[in-house]
Amino acid sequence: MRNIPVAEVDDLGRAVLAIGTDYPHDHLLVRHEHRRAQVLYAATGVMQVETDDGNWTIPTARAVLIPPLTRHQVTMTGVSTRSLYLEPAAVPWFPARCQAVDVSDLLRALLLAAVDMEPCYAEHSRDAALAALLLHELRNLTPLPLDVPLPSEPRLRGLCEAFLQKPDIHDPPARWCAALNISERTLARLFRSGTGLSFSQWRGRACILHSLQHLTAGMPVTRIAALLGYDNPAAYTAAFKKLLGRPPTAHKPQLTA
Repeated sequence: MRNIPVAEVDDLGRAVLAIGTDYPHDHLLVRHEHRRAQVLYAATGVMQVETDDGNWTIPTARAVLIPPLTRHQVTMTGVSTRSLYLEPAAVPWFPARCQAVDVSDLLRALLLAAVDMEPCYAEHSRDAALAALLLHELRNLTPLPLDVPLPSEPRLRGLCEAFLQKPDIHDPPARWCAALNISERTLARLFRSGTGLSFSQWRGRACILHSLQHLTAGMPVTRIAALLGYDNPAAYTAAFKKLLGRPPTAHKPQLTA
């Protein structure tokens, strides 16, 4: 199925529904939720997925798992998606919070093929076998650190959201402390309890994930490093590789649909 709203087929009695959707550039899917669990795969472009407790940046050829009834919005930058909508009973192992995941070559091929399945595929058919294999492969996904968790404390959350709009790798904790009228020790405690990360870890992750959109748009590494405040391109490249396991050049624009 292609370019069909899931609401039109949600009541079909199949554990796996696959839908491919092509979005206009810089399209925003406003906050919504699905009854089914969703595997949202970026065949092209970069997706920004936001929920009440975090922000996920999903580059080309990666996916995000969205639990049932999780309110979320998605910003699409040059995106064509392949989505699986799964009956919750078929995926009891599904995470309770969104999770970015790597996608193997086999799973990618299955996702691309799944959108051509018959919506009401017959039992014991090829499409039924494809659906069963998808469910099997989904249990072996490798999590990726592509999320920036957000704290619930309102004032700190506001500063975090503002930082995500214009990240700076050298933004000092003293500025945050002054804005919140707290000590650096209290700031460290609030970050650790609210996000699971230290301030410097959170700041670094936010910068690297923000850069994925620029990489996909074809911006040179030198310019990205300067935009985010890194001392030089080598420092940015080293931080990128430490977080994501590959250098920025591995995320050049590509078509994989």
